[in-house]
Amino acid sequence: MGFPRLFLVTAGFWICQNAWTQSPTYRLGRTPTAEEIRAWDIAISPTGKELPSGQGTAKEGAVLYVRKGCAGCHGTMGSGGPAPTLISRKGAQAAAPMPPMPSMSCLAPCVNDANAMAVHSPFATTIWDYINRGMPLGKEGTLTSDEVYALTAFLLYKNDIIKEDEVMDARSLPNVKMPNRDGYALPPAWKHGTPRLQGYP
Repeated sequence: MGFPRLFLVTAGFWICQNAWTQSPTYRLGRTPTAEEIRAWDIAISPTGKELPSGQGTAKEGAVLYVRKGCAGCHGTMGSGGPAPTLISRKGAQAAAPMPPMPSMSCLAPCVNDANAMAVHSPFATTIWDYINRGMPLGKEGTLTSDEVYALTAFLLYKNDIIKEDEVMDARSLPNVKMPNRDGYALPPAWKHGTPRLQGYP
């Protein structure tokens, strides 16, 4: 058996052995603690029942939008940056979309004024969830609950959904009526043995 062949056999055995050692047969690993599960379980449903305590207003969010660097990706006015539009420019629906910042292409999906990312979801809780788990880019998970509420309130206010002095918290946020609240539909129920998507193998 030549060296290349021996090397491949040895590498294959090593990979298989490492895969096997992850099996319960070898009693490796452990059950995560309740605290670890709690740290990973951060999803917020449309009903908002998982929202934490805390609160925030649009005025507080306006300060945070600058302080946390949101403008660097989304533009100083919430539009025109390389990242998706968060705040629709007034009267821009019929106008041509604002071009992205020089030398930077709009990230896919390129959401513009006609489809502002902040108000595309039918549920306001989705905005809170997205900011909480994914922002700021590269520093995810560093925002406090109060800061996330404030930034969410800021985006809702700037898109004419709530008033500037409205306080967003675990009780008020799920009750916000989004512009697209009735503009979505659930996918049809899946039946065993059928493709999950039409035309998908």
